[in-house]
Amino acid sequence: MVERHHFLKLKAAYATDAGRAEVVERTLDVLPRARGVLRVTAGVPADPESAASWDVCITVRFAHLDDLAHYRADAAHRAFVDDFLTPRVEVKKAWNFAVRVA
Repeated sequence: MVERHHFLKLKAAYATDAGRAEVVERTLDVLPRARGVLRVTAGVPADPESAASWDVCITVRFAHLDDLAHYRADAAHRAFVDDFLTPRVEVKKAWNFAVRVA
């Protein structure tokens, strides 16, 4: 199983409680429908130290690393990233991890 962890720093105009909530809600609405996705979680920082660096965390789970190619090309994912997310994000980092689940 593979998880892709995204960390987002929003542009100042969107780095508000409402702006962060909008990104989380749209993420949870759109990304679970993208090809290859097993599960999506999204949230905001839980402590001041995290909030100093990031506004939103998104984790997307896949069965296999190869599923990421389908995810990245999926029309719903592309529209989410290109039309919704990119105009709101100042910095975006992402990493993939092979995970085990208990």
